[in-house]
Amino acid sequence: MPVQCSNCVQRRAVLKRPKTGHSLCKDCFFWAFEEEIHQTIVSAGLFNRGETVAIGASGGKDSTVLAHVMKVLNERYDYGLSLLLLSVDEGITGYRDDSLETVKRNQQQYELPLKIVAYEELYGWTMDAIVKQVGLKNNCTFCGVFRRQALDRGAMMLKVDKICTGHNADDVAETVLMNVLRGDIARLCRCTSISTASDGEGAIPRCKPLKYAYEKEIVLYAYFKKLDYFSTECVYSPNAYRGHARAFLKDLESIRPSSIIDVIHSGETLSIKEGVKMPVQGTCSRCGYISSQALCKSCVLLEGLNRGLPKLGIGKHHRLHSKILAQEPLTEQEEKKLKPVDF
Repeated sequence: MPVQCSNCVQRRAVLKRPKTGHSLCKDCFFWAFEEEIHQTIVSAGLFNRGETVAIGASGGKDSTVLAHVMKVLNERYDYGLSLLLLSVDEGITGYRDDSLETVKRNQQQYELPLKIVAYEELYGWTMDAIVKQVGLKNNCTFCGVFRRQALDRGAMMLKVDKICTGHNADDVAETVLMNVLRGDIARLCRCTSISTASDGEGAIPRCKPLKYAYEKEIVLYAYFKKLDYFSTECVYSPNAYRGHARAFLKDLESIRPSSIIDVIHSGETLSIKEGVKMPVQGTCSRCGYISSQALCKSCVLLEGLNRGLPKLGIGKHHRLHSKILAQEPLTEQEEKKLKPVDF
């Protein structure tokens, strides 16, 4: 027997929301999904009228849904925002070049300006070249650090007021779990922030309008809206540490669907014991980017690549920063520890 929509009770339900368990028709699902994101934006005060906002666009489901919903809500509720797309070309043959074609189609579909910044132009390296040197074990560390800074650099070129990214509820919960497992108190304290506008984490404020949106619902929204997005996984990501946190979270979700939101709420309410020393945010003495060390992570990673010592930025090598800044040679023993191993 067909199930009726639990909201309008007039049309046949086409899905059961993973987040709430409600059976909804397409129109009611679209409205509920969009309204929840609108309420997130309004309650957190993510934007101000007249701001120029760059939407981080990768061509994947999250950023495609974000661009679509931001355009819809900006027009429906008259946010008064100037929206544009900002993409990063990491230089991954057979992956990023294809996904950027999707972004270019999105530009035409949503009639939004598009800016693409490339690792090769910014750093002199592509991810393909980096992986050849470092192997598949720690390549995601390089990509994540470089991409974050590349987004900021692109946003500065465009002179935008804010960057919004497609991080969803699953992403945030995974990050909470990863930081717990790594014992990274500093990142654990700020990873659930919906905006970096007031915590000084980024050069340009960032926000996550999809913070409470389940990944499954984003997929359903994109499917029923027939949005144009790229769904192939990065060829270098199967060994990423995040994958283990994701698998664990999926197991929890299958037993208790509210686990995703529960993990996020736990991260939001954590407090640090008095007397615990926390890193102080400053700026990199080389490039001026935000950093809690003398050199930012990007500069250390880049120095390691250029010196043929890719492990320089992996792990804790802060004691070597003074030598790097002074352009001093490392000892034979130090270099041996930092050289790549056979993969």
